[in-house]
Amino acid sequence: MGLLEIARDFAVANWDNAIMWVIGGILIYLAIKKDMEPTLLLPMGFGAIIVNLPGSAIAADGGIIRILYDCGIANEFFPLVLFIGIGAMIDFGPVLTNPKLMLFGAAAQFGIFFTLCMATLCGFGPMESASIAIIGAADGPTSIVVANHLGISANNPGLFSAIVVAAYSYMALVPIIQRPVIKLITTKHERLIRMEYEQRDVSKLTRILFPIVITFVVGIVAPGGLPLIACLMFGNLLRECGVLNALSETAQNVLANLITLFLGLSIAATMSADKFLRPQTLLVLGLGLVAFVFDTVGGVFFAKFINLFAKKKINPMIGAAGISAFPMSARVVHKLGQEEDNQNFLLMHAVGANVSGQIASVIAGGLILSIFGSMLG
Repeated sequence: MGLLEIARDFAVANWDNAIMWVIGGILIYLAIKKDMEPTLLLPMGFGAIIVNLPGSAIAADGGIIRILYDCGIANEFFPLVLFIGIGAMIDFGPVLTNPKLMLFGAAAQFGIFFTLCMATLCGFGPMESASIAIIGAADGPTSIVVANHLGISANNPGLFSAIVVAAYSYMALVPIIQRPVIKLITTKHERLIRMEYEQRDVSKLTRILFPIVITFVVGIVAPGGLPLIACLMFGNLLRECGVLNALSETAQNVLANLITLFLGLSIAATMSADKFLRPQTLLVLGLGLVAFVFDTVGGVFFAKFINLFAKKKINPMIGAAGISAFPMSARVVHKLGQEEDNQNFLLMHAVGANVSGQIASVIAGGLILSIFGSMLG
């Protein structure tokens, strides 16, 4: 009788479930074959398949995926703990050597606010538009926290999963997205601009004070982003203090990988066919792409603007590295520079802009929360 029931369940499985199995398979393929964010896309893809099996109760109340979701996503635990691991991975040395690079991190958040306007014009409400726009932060944890805080995960789970899938998928696709955009909006002459890198030692005291000061400043300027920036900077403090090396290595590797795995599985709780397969999902994916493209455009054109007044010209591609997709975006810029001139070394400048983008994306998320979160009250 059990086999007959199973066969009947599969017989009534409709095309919606089949599409979600295909989507899950694509995510697994990208993770394994293309090595795109495998620690996240593989569990997300596997979760999307099992959640949509006929008769599956794994994402229902009491199911393991629902338990993970309630414990890690609904209360924002997973993304905040993940930020500790990310902070422990980041070396802020390049930006401390050249603080002006922080301007490019700020400029490359342009896509967030451009997409906010676009989402509103597409008919999304204020909370939905703000949550979609934050895809442009190029930072999965920030997208999760903002969308969750603005009530999207509870009120519109399908939109929430589309936002998270878009944020992480486009992060993995940064080399494919940014490369043609950069080449389209820069000239060969601009891509050939060389930038000297002055190697300067950053004192240990400066490295220790930096995460503390940034946390304090962001807490005042954008209090909504304080939980994110505090976790990010605490992780960096673990790295730089010099007395907790074992904890720093654990946060960078074991903790970050384990939380990312649980994050991927728990996101699958919102990827059931009835919630995910809606016209708005395609629209969200499109708007997410717009956000990444205009982040890149904003950073590059800001660098072009600076060059109108600067004596030492800046390679405009550096501006594109200002998004938070660390370190993929910095590698894209460096490789493009090497293709034009194999003696042009832009990596350290690009890394400085890239880690600045990590901070700027959190500040942008905090501003979104401060502005739109007040409407909830």
